[in-house]
Amino acid sequence: MGGERDDPPPDALDAELGQIDALNRMETPRPGSPDGQEPSGPGRSGPTGEDGRRRDSLLLSAGHAVAAADSLDEALKLVAALYAPDFPLDGQCVFGIGEGNLNVLGQYGFRPGGADRGFRMTLTTGYPAAEVARTGRAVYLSSTDEYRRRFPATWHLSARKKREAWAFLPLVTAGRVTGVWLTAFRSPVAFTAAERALLTMTGRMLAQVLERARASRAELELSRGLRRSMRTAGPALTGLSVATRYVPTGGGLMVGGDWYDSIDLPNGRLALVIGDVQGHDVHAAGLMAQLRTAVHAYAAEGHGPDAVLARASRFLTTLDEDRFATCLYIEADPSTGDLHIARAGHPHPVLRTPDGTCLIKHISGGLPLGLMPGEEDYPVDIVRLHDDEILMLCTDGLIENGGHDMYTGWVRVRDAFSPGPVDDLEGMADRLMSAVLSPGPGAEGGATTRDGDDIALLLLRRDSGQPRAEVSPRRLMLTVGQHQAEGLAEARAELKALLHDWARPDQVDTAVLLATELLGNVLVHTDQDGALNAYVTGEAGRRRLLVEVMDRGDELPHQRAPGELASSGRGLMLLDILADQWGVRPEPEGKTAWFALAEVPPADAGDTAAAD
Repeated sequence: MGGERDDPPPDALDAELGQIDALNRMETPRPGSPDGQEPSGPGRSGPTGEDGRRRDSLLLSAGHAVAAADSLDEALKLVAALYAPDFPLDGQCVFGIGEGNLNVLGQYGFRPGGADRGFRMTLTTGYPAAEVARTGRAVYLSSTDEYRRRFPATWHLSARKKREAWAFLPLVTAGRVTGVWLTAFRSPVAFTAAERALLTMTGRMLAQVLERARASRAELELSRGLRRSMRTAGPALTGLSVATRYVPTGGGLMVGGDWYDSIDLPNGRLALVIGDVQGHDVHAAGLMAQLRTAVHAYAAEGHGPDAVLARASRFLTTLDEDRFATCLYIEADPSTGDLHIARAGHPHPVLRTPDGTCLIKHISGGLPLGLMPGEEDYPVDIVRLHDDEILMLCTDGLIENGGHDMYTGWVRVRDAFSPGPVDDLEGMADRLMSAVLSPGPGAEGGATTRDGDDIALLLLRRDSGQPRAEVSPRRLMLTVGQHQAEGLAEARAELKALLHDWARPDQVDTAVLLATELLGNVLVHTDQDGALNAYVTGEAGRRRLLVEVMDRGDELPHQRAPGELASSGRGLMLLDILADQWGVRPEPEGKTAWFALAEVPPADAGDTAAAD
């Protein structure tokens, strides 16, 4: 999970410092002893016991600070505090490894134009950092002469920078070299065992800082991508308007576990979703992205609100048994204003009437998604949204931001939601966010209140002045059993009677043909009974017929290309050719095949007849 650090505990640092101190004592000659002469070689002598203990103290304080550093630049600055006369650390650079090249990730102590971020070098180059990247073994160069002897092709890159010793150490994460740390010194250094141990331990701490920095960048890119995907809720259908807002957590991520979505359904309706995955870290953001995609897919398949939430709950359980999510799902019919709502532990929506009155609309609900596998029961409530009424969906961050509880937060939201013209939905969303994010008294200008919880907001308005297809009392419901051969003939007769005044008789014939095909498919290809529902809505001459045929079989039909002499397989082809709209949607138990026909106005029918 993002944000967790695998840093060495303080006692581990103390233990390593103890080992380095022991090496210092072994390498430091006691005054007056037979071994009390200067060491040979180009480097300086090892530190005295007092100097070694001083440097160990500096390393202890710097080590804990480096282990907690949030950025590579900060860590390099802290490591620079290890400078001492006998350890003349003068410059540092961290190289990253990618695509067969070295590139500079950070530096400290080099002048601009030296080790800058535009540096690139192939790993095949005869350069110490490239050798370390290839072999994983540190390179210590005690003097300019040693540098020139071992790396004649590249020693000149550092020869003119007034430095006389260098160390190149691998930065290893999970057993893999992910970078190289260069340290440069003002004068020759012998690189005793204690000094090498000091550099090795510091390199391990820098490797952890580098890994955290990379993880943070990856999390930031993930959150940016997820936020871009929620920048708009998509276009609403005629008669409905939607406004959305999203404000991320106050942490480093640009997105958390909250989300919203707007989905065009195959039956001409609109689905609206808002949800909140437990947590505010990158793991919550990743789960949110997968859950949002799953809900979108289930909705696009044609499942009802209860089935969408039940399937989403089981899906979340397969991803992470330790996290749950709340969700509210609405299937909106723009022609009637009917909202079919299912709720999974999410805050209730708020209804605003045209005069500004706001009230919490209590919706039946089930448990949060993924909380208790096997308990996926989500009842569906039906609410009618009238002209100029607005339904507000939000996550708990909108209510509780700024330290409010559910009651005081609701009062604040209500006071911001009530005023203003109903036709300015975007302005209403802006006022809500401003009221919630505005700083309290005494705060600095331009500041905002962010308590670490995401805020997702979705406003749905039923627009006035739109032509309505009023619900007609004309409806047909019947069931044809497997052993009722006469049932098909009765269904055809009743459907013709339902459409007795339809403007065009040929459309009535088409409806009867398609309904017969759907019922016949149930009786022939399953062992289930077929249930037919037919609805006629709208004004005479411009009505809409919707026919649904349901059965409890699980197998979905597939469109085929039958041969010339085939006796079956043409049902879906006829639907595709003759129906204005059609589809097949899975149900909690079984499936529903449906088609829709729009009545052609009488004038158009007359024109067609004259043309014939």
